[in-house]
This record gives sequence, C-alpha cells and structure tokens, in this order.
Amino acid sequence: MKKVKTAVFEVRERSELFDFVSAKMKNMSKTKIKSLLSHKQISVNDRIETVYNFLLHENDSVTINFSKQRTDFHHAKLRIIYEDDYLIAVDKSEGLLAVATEKQEDVTAFHIIKDYLKKQNRNNKLYVVHRIDRETSGVLLFAKQKDIQLALQENWHKDVHERVYFAVVEGIVEKDSDSIVSWLTEDDKSKKVYSSRNDNGGKKAITNYQVIKRSDNLSLLRIELKTGRKNQIRVHMLDIGHPIAGDKKYGAVTSPIGRVGLHAAILALRHPITKKIIRFEAAIPKKMTDI
Repeated sequence: MKKVKTAVFEVRERSELFDFVSAKMKNMSKTKIKSLLSHKQISVNDRIETVYNFLLHENDSVTINFSKQRTDFHHAKLRIIYEDDYLIAVDKSEGLLAVATEKQEDVTAFHIIKDYLKKQNRNNKLYVVHRIDRETSGVLLFAKQKDIQLALQENWHKDVHERVYFAVVEGIVEKDSDSIVSWLTEDDKSKKVYSSRNDNGGKKAITNYQVIKRSDNLSLLRIELKTGRKNQIRVHMLDIGHPIAGDKKYGAVTSPIGRVGLHAAILALRHPITKKIIRFEAAIPKKMTDI
C-alpha cells in the first residue's frame, strides 16, 4: 500500500491560509499551492478547505496531503459547475433522471454524483435538495450533509432569490411579458398536474415570462418562477395556449428539437453556511437557440 505523505502545522497567529502555507513551504511555488487547494489536499482542523484567503486562528491545525490524487469527473450528461464542502451543483443534460422514482431505477444524476464523491472518500454522502424533470436540462443542486439538505428545503422559498428557465413554446406568444397565477393540483393516478384560475384548495403557483424571440410559429421565453410547484412551467404554458415544444403530456403537438424545450438556466440562493448569495448558471443548449 502506498504510504500517504502529509505535513501538519500548528497556527501560532492569525493568517490567511495561502500566506500560511507559502511561509511554511518556502520552496513551493504559488501555482503548486493553488493546485493543492483546488484539488482538496489542504485541510484545516481535519476539514478540507479550498478558499485561498480562509482565515486561520491561533491553535488551528493545517494538514497538507501530498499523496492524494484528484478524482476527475467526466460524464456525457453531467457537468459539475460548483462544489464546496456543503453543496454540489451540476448542469444536467436532457434524458437523464435527476433522482430515481418508485417505478424507475435507471441511472440518475444523483447516483452518478454519489459515485463520484464515494471515490474520494467512501464515507461521503449525498442528499437531494430539489428536482427537475428527466427531459429538462440545466441546474440541479445537491447537499453533502443531511442538515444542509434540511436547512435548504425548509427555507427554500425564503432563501432562493432567483430561478430562471428558458422555454421554446409552440405558437407566437402575443404578449411581450405577463404573469400567470393559478392553483395546481395533481391527479394521483395519472400524476398529471391540473390548473385552476380560482383557488380550489390546490397550491398557488406564480410564473412570470418575457418573450425573447418569435419565429417559425415558435417563441423563446425567459421564465422566472416565483413559486416552485411540480410541473409548474409546463402547466402554465398550456394555460396560455402555448405548450412547451416536445411536451406531449401537456398539449404539445410538435417536437422541433427532439426533446422537451425547457432549460433551468439560473438558480441563485443564500448559502446555508456563509449566508452569501451564490449563483449557479447553465448555458442554454444550442439546439434551443438555433431554432
């Protein structure tokens, strides 16, 4: 078994992590120190730290792991766009389930990312924060700790500052912008969501949209969710008579890009630990903009 080479240093006075490591490892280049940080080979008090200006305090313990090999992540349908000790955000392609259901045990984004984390440390865990549909592409967020998952879910409506989607819808949408408000209920048997413009005891849903472009009997919309209900955008587009292209379940009769034309582009929320607003973005697929 290959021996793990480490160096452990005790902090004597307040200092930023990069400066501290640089002072202790005088022969190490700045590029090498940055590499150690980005590859998660430096920990403070047994906790991995990747932020170069992390503030150290007296009696902190800094460990440098020289042997640890980076676990590269490559997958045709997933791209990691953000990762820290608490969260991991990915850009998911269409056709990949976010999380397994009772009837579907296919390969999922959850299982792929969980395997990636397990390769780094078998004790690593992953928790679902929210979901997007199989045929929807874009930003998907997971938590690495149970308490982080619960904190995000319990404060989701308060801490999420922005959720933006882009959709290719059938027909020429006449209004340049509008707000759709209705109450949504789900049929237990069909699992289809229905909308009512009157309060019928369902969940209130609010969707704002803006037309970006109109062409060839299609419209490209920028959609901002004010609530996050199941199938909300899909149902609301049907409500205004412009179902999402490719979405046969909710009224579409065409499929110009060979998939449901919906993409989760932006998710901005308050970080449960740092309390700072973090913003995750996934570029609109070329298929959606080309048409």
